[in-house]
Amino acid sequence: MECFEREGNDKLESPSESGFMHRYSLSMQQNPASILLTSHFRCPDDVAGFDIRSPASCGPGHFQSDSDSDCHRECSSGFPPTDLSNHLPVACRTGTTFQFPGDAVQAVDNLRFERYTARSTRGNGGLTKKNVIRNVYYTVRPFLPVAVRKYLQQIYLRGWDKVPFPAWPVDRTVENILEQVLVFAMKSRNVNRVPFIWFWPDGARSCAIMTHDVETLAGLRFCSKLMDLNESFGIKSSFQIVPEDRYDVPPSFLENIRMRGFEVNVHDLNHDGHLFSNREQFLCRARQINNYGQQWGAVGFRSAILYRNVDWYDALDFSYDMSVPNVAHLDPQRGGCCTVFPYFIGKSIELPVTTIQDYSLFHILNDYSIRLWKQQISLIQEKHGLISFIIHPDYIIAKTARRVYADLLQYLSELRSTGGTWIALPREVAEWWRLRNELRLVREGGSWHIEGQGSERARVAYAVLAGDNLTFEFDEAAQGFPGLRQAFMIRNEELIAS
Repeated sequence: MECFEREGNDKLESPSESGFMHRYSLSMQQNPASILLTSHFRCPDDVAGFDIRSPASCGPGHFQSDSDSDCHRECSSGFPPTDLSNHLPVACRTGTTFQFPGDAVQAVDNLRFERYTARSTRGNGGLTKKNVIRNVYYTVRPFLPVAVRKYLQQIYLRGWDKVPFPAWPVDRTVENILEQVLVFAMKSRNVNRVPFIWFWPDGARSCAIMTHDVETLAGLRFCSKLMDLNESFGIKSSFQIVPEDRYDVPPSFLENIRMRGFEVNVHDLNHDGHLFSNREQFLCRARQINNYGQQWGAVGFRSAILYRNVDWYDALDFSYDMSVPNVAHLDPQRGGCCTVFPYFIGKSIELPVTTIQDYSLFHILNDYSIRLWKQQISLIQEKHGLISFIIHPDYIIAKTARRVYADLLQYLSELRSTGGTWIALPREVAEWWRLRNELRLVREGGSWHIEGQGSERARVAYAVLAGDNLTFEFDEAAQGFPGLRQAFMIRNEELIAS
């Protein structure tokens, strides 16, 4: 039954003929736009009961801005030429069809799975000059002092700040597209308020995870002190451990991490930078990695140096992965998923890396402050997304770096107490995102409620049209918290009335 609100707060009546409703429901189930919206917002299916078609004047895979500039060229085949976040689409309505220039569903997939990047940047194989240099570098890397590595990496990454896309320091293109599709859907249905299942449990404004990749024996030995530091701020974290070659991993070390309430994950196989060099080798290593995951009871994985090829992820037997950066200007493998939310890659959930790594901040940008982290946190919170960090115990042993990290922990603890940020272990975030994907909204007695396992922590929220913008709000009175009403504005300056 359609229970959204028209402008003027008149209720939409349900169709009288059951046959029409049946055909309508079937068409909605087959509509990719409906899948796109409901998978992210977890809103009722019929909010997306409209057609998305490209006008004849705009070829497949193209978006056009209000100035008619071509701004998402060849997205369907994978190559946007400019910063898509600054060139969002215009839509118009013709009869019963809502025309959306370009394929929004394909665009979101191409961004999340980095299909817009050239093939030379997918994985880390091939015989290009840069790959040869990179392979030689990672062969000798364990023997190089940090100062030498820093110098070589600065040369390799020269010009990173001139890369136009994805947007630095955080790219939110996927969220911008999803919000626009929802606005267009609401306008096509002539409704101004749509319920959905809020992104995080207990109405948290955003979510944050702290992760530690342990690269060296020195880092391994510092883990106990790092846990002490984290606990002093009430923050638990995950430790990604390299199974082979780098250091011995005593079972007692892993058990101590778990006993203290932290999490153990698998970090590559041997951290040599060659995990994705070729398919046959990858499959062999993936079997070994899966075995370590089972032995350690680890449900999460991260590859070394954030190398990745999502087309091969089906060989990894983990609940979630944390190897895809939001924007990868300072990583050897360029690209980025352009989203600040978890998303599914097959059966696995991707928890994207949405902030700069400590090594890049300290040793590439020479910045020993939390200013950039705070800027990234603010941008992510505007979209209510996932704030994820990689902090290496190896690089915060020195007092200066450790002091900066402590400042970050202090800031996060303040966000938790005053801003409603949910700080969780990665496995808890993956569990929640998987659980939320199974929850459903039900209309009963004139109000909406959520059904399914874990629904007691879920909150009904509303997307509300305010001109061409969206407001997110939820009324906690309906959830057992009288008098508390929160509203979060979403900035979407590129939206234009249809």
